[in-house]
Amino acid sequence: MSLNPAQLTEAKPATAVSCQCGCLTRTRRYPTDMTDAQWAILEPLLPVPACQLPSGGRPERHHRRAVLDAIFYLVDNGVKWRALPADFPPWRTIYGLFARWSDNLNTIELTDRLRANLRQALGRNPQPSAGCIDSQSVAETAEATVPTSTSGFDPYKRVNGRKRHITVDTLGLLLGVVVTPANVQDQHAARALLADADRHGITHLWADKGYHVDALITTAKELWDITIEIVRRDPTIRGLQILPRRWVVERTFAWTSRRRRCARDYERLTDHHETMTHWAAILTMTRRRARHP
Repeated sequence: MSLNPAQLTEAKPATAVSCQCGCLTRTRRYPTDMTDAQWAILEPLLPVPACQLPSGGRPERHHRRAVLDAIFYLVDNGVKWRALPADFPPWRTIYGLFARWSDNLNTIELTDRLRANLRQALGRNPQPSAGCIDSQSVAETAEATVPTSTSGFDPYKRVNGRKRHITVDTLGLLLGVVVTPANVQDQHAARALLADADRHGITHLWADKGYHVDALITTAKELWDITIEIVRRDPTIRGLQILPRRWVVERTFAWTSRRRRCARDYERLTDHHETMTHWAAILTMTRRRARHP
């Protein structure tokens, strides 16, 4: 998924939205509730409210801090939308903003801004030049929410569901994600990720043997000037191996799977699965950024 360049140029820091329901003064009782430091980091990175755009729109009734706390609660605890606690704004309001930001690619833009902010705080260049690419098969839930048209069986991992294909920078921060049926091979889904990596300025990617396809490596170099380097396991060593560079993306998968909404696939739409992955990354990066003022 790629951003519309017009959205990047027209984006402005969001101003605070007054609360009309009292959700701003709710007691902070959940582990996912943002601290004041975390909210100070996220608030200027959020999209501009629709009522402040030239196209116009209705003013938001609920404070965005409470809305984001609700999204983080759902992503981390894996509850249903209708099961959100009553001290949050109505679940339909939370879902509506989640879906609108997903459709408008605002969640991707928020991830990009937060990642650049964190990299700069860590003394890195805001835009990475190298990263890793890999995939993870995710089993679908038994509630039959995943349609068969976007689901498949991965015979290698013996997983029936979908597959998350991601790219990360050398710090393990999320760059892009594409969700496909689990039977789609890595080399076929990699083209969309390579186009997105080119948008971020990536010139070098480390990968496993699943991407060792001459046509893919040649296309990546010719179209996007991206070099794919295959990191291989040592055949003489049995058991767990910490492979150079590749462990970074495996750690990112571990971070994502810690969020219960991402441990299994509960989303009807692949776009919403991708958005949930971005929100899991946003939660991790926000906490990490708050530790580096």
